[in-house]
Amino acid sequence: MCNLYSLTRGQAAIREIARAMVDRAGNLPPLPGIFPDYPAPIVRNGEEGRELAMARWGMPSPVFALKGRKTDPGVTNVRNVASPHWRRWLGPQSRCLVPFTSFSEYETLPDGSKEPVWFALGEDRPLAFFAGIWTRWTSVRKLKEGETTNDLFAFLTSAANAEVGAIHPKAMPVILTSGDEIETWMTAPAQEALHLQRPLPDGSLTVVARGEKQDG
Repeated sequence: MCNLYSLTRGQAAIREIARAMVDRAGNLPPLPGIFPDYPAPIVRNGEEGRELAMARWGMPSPVFALKGRKTDPGVTNVRNVASPHWRRWLGPQSRCLVPFTSFSEYETLPDGSKEPVWFALGEDRPLAFFAGIWTRWTSVRKLKEGETTNDLFAFLTSAANAEVGAIHPKAMPVILTSGDEIETWMTAPAQEALHLQRPLPDGSLTVVARGEKQDG
Protein backbone atom coordinates (compact mmCIF):
# COMPACT_ATOMS: atom_id res chain seq x y z
CA MET A 1 0.00 0.00 0.00
CA CYS A 2 1.15 3.54 -0.67
CA ASN A 3 2.60 4.88 2.57
CA LEU A 4 5.02 7.41 1.12
CA TYR A 5 4.56 10.16 -1.46
CA SER A 6 6.01 13.52 -2.41
CA LEU A 7 4.80 16.98 -3.34
CA THR A 8 7.36 19.33 -4.86
CA ARG A 9 5.11 21.76 -6.77
CA GLY A 10 4.09 25.08 -5.24
CA GLN A 11 0.74 25.91 -3.71
CA ALA A 12 -0.14 28.39 -6.46
CA ALA A 13 -0.23 25.50 -8.93
CA ILE A 14 -2.35 23.45 -6.53
CA ARG A 15 -4.85 26.27 -6.10
CA GLU A 16 -5.09 26.89 -9.84
CA ILE A 17 -5.69 23.28 -10.90
CA ALA A 18 -7.98 22.45 -7.97
CA ARG A 19 -9.82 25.80 -8.21
CA ALA A 20 -9.21 26.51 -4.53
CA MET A 21 -10.28 30.06 -3.67
CA VAL A 22 -9.10 30.01 -0.03
CA ASP A 23 -5.57 29.14 1.14
CA ARG A 24 -5.18 28.06 4.78
CA ALA A 25 -1.96 26.10 4.27
CA GLY A 26 0.45 28.88 5.24
CA ASN A 27 3.88 28.94 3.63
CA LEU A 28 4.11 25.50 2.03
CA PRO A 29 7.66 24.25 1.37
CA PRO A 30 8.49 21.36 -0.99
CA LEU A 31 7.63 18.03 0.66
CA PRO A 32 9.88 15.39 -0.94
CA GLY A 33 8.88 12.68 1.56
CA ILE A 34 5.41 12.55 3.16
CA PHE A 35 4.96 9.68 5.62
CA PRO A 36 1.90 8.45 7.58
CA ASP A 37 0.70 10.89 10.25
CA TYR A 38 2.70 13.73 8.68
CA PRO A 39 0.86 17.00 8.00
CA ALA A 40 0.23 17.51 4.30
CA PRO A 41 -1.96 19.74 2.13
CA ILE A 42 -5.43 18.77 0.97
CA VAL A 43 -8.09 20.64 -1.01
CA ARG A 44 -11.59 20.37 0.47
CA ASN A 45 -15.01 22.00 0.23
CA GLY A 46 -15.23 24.69 2.93
CA GLU A 47 -17.82 27.22 4.04
CA GLU A 48 -16.19 29.92 1.90
CA GLY A 49 -15.65 27.67 -1.11
CA ARG A 50 -12.95 25.22 -2.04
CA GLU A 51 -9.93 25.63 0.22
CA LEU A 52 -6.33 24.47 0.54
CA ALA A 53 -5.60 23.33 4.11
CA MET A 54 -3.27 21.09 6.11
CA ALA A 55 -4.27 17.74 7.63
CA ARG A 56 -2.58 14.68 9.13
CA TRP A 57 -2.32 11.59 6.93
CA GLY A 58 -4.39 8.77 8.40
CA MET A 59 -8.16 8.55 8.87
CA PRO A 60 -9.70 7.09 12.05
CA SER A 61 -9.31 3.32 12.23
CA PRO A 62 -12.33 0.99 12.43
CA VAL A 63 -13.26 -0.08 15.96
CA PHE A 64 -12.15 -3.69 15.43
CA ALA A 65 -8.63 -2.51 14.53
CA LEU A 66 -8.29 -0.63 17.82
CA LYS A 67 -9.01 -3.56 20.12
CA GLY A 68 -6.26 -3.72 22.75
CA ARG A 69 -4.53 -0.58 21.48
CA LYS A 70 -3.99 2.70 23.30
CA THR A 71 -3.38 4.79 20.19
CA ASP A 72 -4.83 5.14 16.72
CA PRO A 73 -2.16 6.15 14.18
CA GLY A 74 -4.80 6.10 11.45
CA VAL A 75 -5.55 4.40 8.14
CA THR A 76 -3.72 5.88 5.15
CA ASN A 77 -5.33 3.93 2.28
CA VAL A 78 -9.04 3.12 1.90
CA ARG A 79 -10.26 0.35 -0.42
CA ASN A 80 -13.56 -1.04 0.91
CA VAL A 81 -15.88 1.95 0.52
CA ALA A 82 -18.89 -0.33 1.10
CA SER A 83 -17.90 -0.59 4.78
CA PRO A 84 -20.17 1.44 7.10
CA HIS A 85 -17.03 2.85 8.71
CA TRP A 86 -16.05 4.60 5.46
CA ARG A 87 -19.50 5.27 3.98
CA ARG A 88 -20.09 8.16 6.41
CA TRP A 89 -17.26 10.11 4.71
CA LEU A 90 -18.19 9.61 1.07
CA GLY A 91 -20.33 12.74 0.61
CA PRO A 92 -18.90 15.85 -1.09
CA GLN A 93 -18.45 17.61 2.27
CA SER A 94 -15.96 14.90 3.31
CA ARG A 95 -14.16 14.35 0.01
CA CYS A 96 -10.85 16.02 -0.74
CA LEU A 97 -8.03 16.21 -3.24
CA VAL A 98 -4.56 15.16 -2.10
CA PRO A 99 -1.92 16.84 -4.30
CA PHE A 100 1.22 14.88 -5.16
CA THR A 101 4.02 14.75 -7.68
CA SER A 102 5.17 11.15 -7.11
CA PHE A 103 4.33 8.19 -4.90
CA SER A 104 6.19 5.06 -3.91
CA GLU A 105 5.54 1.39 -3.42
CA TYR A 106 8.03 -0.93 -1.75
CA GLU A 107 9.67 -3.60 -3.89
CA THR A 108 10.88 -6.79 -2.21
CA LEU A 109 14.43 -7.52 -3.38
CA PRO A 110 15.95 -11.02 -3.77
CA ASP A 111 17.68 -10.75 -0.38
CA GLY A 112 14.33 -10.02 1.31
CA SER A 113 15.00 -6.32 1.88
CA LYS A 114 12.62 -3.66 0.61
CA GLU A 115 13.28 -0.44 -1.26
CA PRO A 116 10.92 2.28 -2.47
CA VAL A 117 10.12 2.58 -6.16
CA TRP A 118 8.78 6.01 -7.11
CA PHE A 119 6.05 6.50 -9.72
CA ALA A 120 4.90 9.72 -11.41
CA LEU A 121 2.81 10.72 -14.41
CA GLY A 122 6.03 11.63 -16.24
CA GLU A 123 9.73 12.27 -15.79
CA ASP A 124 8.97 15.93 -15.04
CA ARG A 125 6.71 14.84 -12.14
CA PRO A 126 3.62 16.89 -13.04
CA LEU A 127 1.17 17.81 -10.31
CA ALA A 128 -1.75 15.41 -9.87
CA PHE A 129 -4.26 14.50 -7.16
CA PHE A 130 -5.28 11.43 -5.21
CA ALA A 131 -9.02 11.01 -4.56
CA GLY A 132 -9.20 11.53 -0.81
CA ILE A 133 -11.56 11.78 2.15
CA TRP A 134 -11.12 13.82 5.32
CA THR A 135 -12.67 14.42 8.74
CA ARG A 136 -12.08 16.29 11.99
CA TRP A 137 -11.54 13.73 14.75
CA THR A 138 -10.58 13.55 18.43
CA SER A 139 -8.33 10.64 19.39
CA VAL A 140 -4.94 9.65 20.78
CA ARG A 141 -2.60 9.51 17.78
CA LYS A 142 0.55 9.21 19.92
CA LEU A 143 0.81 8.54 23.64
CA LYS A 144 3.13 11.50 24.20
CA GLU A 145 0.54 13.82 22.65
CA GLY A 146 -2.45 12.53 24.55
CA GLU A 147 -5.92 13.18 23.18
CA THR A 148 -5.96 15.75 20.36
CA THR A 149 -8.41 16.97 17.75
CA ASN A 150 -7.06 16.97 14.20
CA ASP A 151 -8.11 17.25 10.59
CA LEU A 152 -7.28 13.84 9.11
CA PHE A 153 -7.23 12.47 5.57
CA ALA A 154 -6.63 9.32 3.54
CA PHE A 155 -6.98 8.44 -0.11
CA LEU A 156 -8.77 5.69 -1.95
CA THR A 157 -7.03 2.75 -3.59
CA SER A 158 -7.99 0.38 -6.38
CA ALA A 159 -6.54 -2.58 -8.22
CA ALA A 160 -3.05 -1.90 -9.58
CA ASN A 161 -2.27 -1.11 -13.20
CA ALA A 162 0.62 -2.77 -15.05
CA GLU A 163 3.39 -0.45 -13.85
CA VAL A 164 2.47 -0.49 -10.17
CA GLY A 165 1.41 -4.14 -10.30
CA ALA A 166 4.93 -5.17 -11.34
CA ILE A 167 6.13 -3.88 -7.95
CA HIS A 168 3.04 -4.08 -5.74
CA PRO A 169 0.32 -6.29 -7.27
CA LYS A 170 -2.40 -5.63 -4.71
CA ALA A 171 -3.31 -1.96 -5.05
CA MET A 172 -2.50 1.54 -6.22
CA PRO A 173 -3.85 4.99 -5.24
CA VAL A 174 -6.88 6.37 -7.05
CA ILE A 175 -5.47 9.21 -9.18
CA LEU A 176 -7.44 12.03 -10.80
CA THR A 177 -5.79 13.30 -13.98
CA SER A 178 -8.27 15.76 -15.52
CA GLY A 179 -10.32 18.77 -14.52
CA ASP A 180 -13.53 16.83 -15.16
CA GLU A 181 -12.43 14.06 -12.79
CA ILE A 182 -11.51 16.61 -10.12
CA GLU A 183 -14.92 18.27 -10.39
CA THR A 184 -16.74 14.92 -10.29
CA TRP A 185 -14.85 13.84 -7.18
CA MET A 186 -15.50 17.12 -5.39
CA THR A 187 -19.14 17.67 -6.32
CA ALA A 188 -20.97 14.59 -7.65
CA PRO A 189 -23.19 12.22 -5.64
CA ALA A 190 -21.24 9.33 -4.13
CA GLN A 191 -22.59 6.74 -6.56
CA GLU A 192 -21.20 8.74 -9.49
CA ALA A 193 -17.98 9.87 -7.81
CA LEU A 194 -17.02 6.32 -6.83
CA HIS A 195 -16.83 5.33 -10.50
CA LEU A 196 -13.43 7.02 -10.29
CA GLN A 197 -12.16 4.29 -7.96
CA ARG A 198 -10.27 2.47 -10.69
CA PRO A 199 -6.63 2.01 -11.73
CA LEU A 200 -5.03 4.30 -14.27
CA PRO A 201 -4.72 2.81 -17.75
CA ASP A 202 -1.58 0.75 -18.29
CA GLY A 203 1.25 2.95 -19.55
CA SER A 204 0.12 6.03 -17.61
CA LEU A 205 2.91 5.97 -15.00
CA THR A 206 6.69 6.19 -15.14
CA VAL A 207 9.24 4.92 -12.62
CA VAL A 208 11.21 8.06 -11.77
CA ALA A 209 13.42 6.90 -8.87
CA ARG A 210 14.42 3.88 -6.84
CA GLY A 211 15.85 3.30 -3.39
CA GLU A 212 15.39 6.79 -1.96
CA LYS A 213 12.99 7.63 0.87
CA GLN A 214 12.45 11.08 -0.61
CA ASP A 215 11.85 12.15 -4.21
CA GLY A 216 13.13 15.65 -4.72
